Amino acid sequence: MKKIHTWAWVPALYFAEGLPYVIVMTVSIVMYKNLGISNTEIALFTSLLNFPWLIKPLWSPFVDILKTKRWWILIMQFFIGAGLAGVAFVIPAPFFFQATMAVFTLLAFSSATHDIAIDGFYMLELSPFQQSYFVGIRTTFYRIAMITGQGLMVMLAGRLEKVTGSASCAWTIAFGAAAAIFLLLSLYHSLVLPKQETLHTVPQKSFKDVLSEFGATFATFFQKKGITAAIVFLLLYRLAEAQLTKIAAPFMLDPVDKGGLGLETEMTGFVYGTVGMVALVLGGISGGVAISLKGLKRWLIPMMLATNLPDIVYVLLAYFQPDHLWLVSAAVAVEQFGYGFGFTAYTLFMIYIAQGCYKTAHYAICTAFMVAGMMLPGMAAGWLQELMGYRLFFVWVMICTIPTFFVLPWLKMDGSFGMKG
Repeated sequence: MKKIHTWAWVPALYFAEGLPYVIVMTVSIVMYKNLGISNTEIALFTSLLNFPWLIKPLWSPFVDILKTKRWWILIMQFFIGAGLAGVAFVIPAPFFFQATMAVFTLLAFSSATHDIAIDGFYMLELSPFQQSYFVGIRTTFYRIAMITGQGLMVMLAGRLEKVTGSASCAWTIAFGAAAAIFLLLSLYHSLVLPKQETLHTVPQKSFKDVLSEFGATFATFFQKKGITAAIVFLLLYRLAEAQLTKIAAPFMLDPVDKGGLGLETEMTGFVYGTVGMVALVLGGISGGVAISLKGLKRWLIPMMLATNLPDIVYVLLAYFQPDHLWLVSAAVAVEQFGYGFGFTAYTLFMIYIAQGCYKTAHYAICTAFMVAGMMLPGMAAGWLQELMGYRLFFVWVMICTIPTFFVLPWLKMDGSFGMKG
């Protein structure tokens, strides 16, 4: 009965974790492009929305001591549903860009807090065996949420734009539907989430103890051997991808005479949000299998190459501007598969760095550097693209794939880490 009950909430919970993130970070890009916002503004302001995930480790200890994880999950889901409805409400307004950005910022903070509570609840409610058993399930449903937002939601907005003749109306309806789905998820979780968790599930600590441990967490992280090279590696690994991600959808949507591919919104949702996401998932699975056989150190350079070299497909797409959907889909699938395959090494490297005391907190600090590595380059991507044009911008992205390799000689790593057994 316990296992059946767990199946009732783990998949839905991680679907609920992934959906607001992909809406804030990816769907917003397509929406703003449809509504006439420049690439410079899109890249700058949507990159800034990473900030709550960047500073998430700073308030995660307080989620532990104030209320239960179940309470945080339910209240944040209500706020997220209300926030999505708020975006739908302000899209038709003349000042929609400022208003939607304000609501997206609140959504980002709510979603980051939601993530903290979900991951804590998962570890508290499940035994170590169950945590291992469900890790693949939670990842799968998180990815399904990504496909739902980046693929199906964008495709819905594209279809509605054709029917209504108005991008504003189409996105209003799409966000209204997303809000309804999320509020239903909130109601569902209020019924199925286990209620036995209390504030005394783990020993309670005073505010002074929390601050002391908080300081020790950061001190011990920065005392790790080789941590400087590791941090530089974390910041540079996705230097190219951080810029490419912000411009990929606008590139597909822009007309051919402006250097883009001239795809409709619905087709962009299919190519980038569905075909691309499926390839990303398959790449991630393949990467996990590869590392389990030979270890992280053996696969690090091949996976770095897999992450970076396929970016060249965007150079080719920009120069040749093919009008065959299957060709564009194949190119995106190649790039996303390589990124998924290579990102496995990045994830395992963060786990490797986080080993030792405070490994949960140290992993959270690693993810903060990961977010910084995406946010800072992404902020300038739109400005660079409008300055250079799509062709030279994607050449610049290829140049940005090089710096990470210069850090490799300074990285220290156990050769067997990540291998099965």
